[in-house]
Amino acid sequence: MIENSKLTVIGAGAVGSSVAYASLIRGSARHVALYDIDAAKTEAEVLDLAHGTLFTRASDIIGGSDIGVAEGSHVVVITAGAKQKPGQTRIELAATNAKIVGSIVRDVLEVAPHAIIVIVTNPCDVLTMLAHEASGLPPERVFASGTVLDTSRLRWEIARRTGVAPTSVHAQIVGEHGDTEFPLWSDARISTVPILEWRGEDGAPLFTLEELDRIAVDVREAAYKVIQGKGATNYAIGLSSARIVEAILADENAVLNVATVLSDFHGIDGVALSVPSVVGSTGARPIRESPFSAEELEKLRASAAALEEVAAGLRG
Repeated sequence: MIENSKLTVIGAGAVGSSVAYASLIRGSARHVALYDIDAAKTEAEVLDLAHGTLFTRASDIIGGSDIGVAEGSHVVVITAGAKQKPGQTRIELAATNAKIVGSIVRDVLEVAPHAIIVIVTNPCDVLTMLAHEASGLPPERVFASGTVLDTSRLRWEIARRTGVAPTSVHAQIVGEHGDTEFPLWSDARISTVPILEWRGEDGAPLFTLEELDRIAVDVREAAYKVIQGKGATNYAIGLSSARIVEAILADENAVLNVATVLSDFHGIDGVALSVPSVVGSTGARPIRESPFSAEELEKLRASAAALEEVAAGLRG
């Protein structure tokens, strides 16, 4: 890990506090900072987290309403923004959160000019495109958490049905982190077994194409179900964001489905989409060799077109 590594989380709401909490417990960074314009809320969250540091792997947590707390950060995770409401799509959040994130990125770079920026605020794909343009940074240094969490949801769903560990499921969600995301069923496997060939205890195939389609819908709508019940998703995104931070700070070169602004990726340019990417100390690099079936490539391009339309409207 980078010596004396520092993570700053922007936003002390449910998601930001969960990112900080997960990062402390997992030891994702040597130092963790929390920033929010709500001074009282931030102070309370930092105190609550600090009181438990005897039991965590990272040694300290600081925070406040002055962006100076982010000074010298190696990674900045942005979670600040308007919260997604029940029944509201991520894209409907775009206009409000684009202004918030754009301002934050400029302020962050004043105090942490060498930081890698990870956008978690939704719609994270569109906001990454706008933040990349506003920052002037290379695309590998500004990317979204993307479908890292969606991929975890997919693997959990498959693992639950098959009785194997989620780590033994090799399946991916790609595209938009939202309504046009989709799984790469053409390459999905359980251990080395193609998913459609996996059999239950009775010897019959456990999955059909129709069942896989239902799983994809369950994964896509999972966030809406959680939001309907408790008002926000926070624990799983906190854990998945901490995992991304670890890959950066430990220079793991781990393959994660984050969303960078793509350049000539199967003919797609200028759009941030989640695809398998190598994540390490210099940021995220999409794996150009990632295979797609003809149907999957069509879905990826449809996802790109949908996001580009939203981004164009915000730029105009």
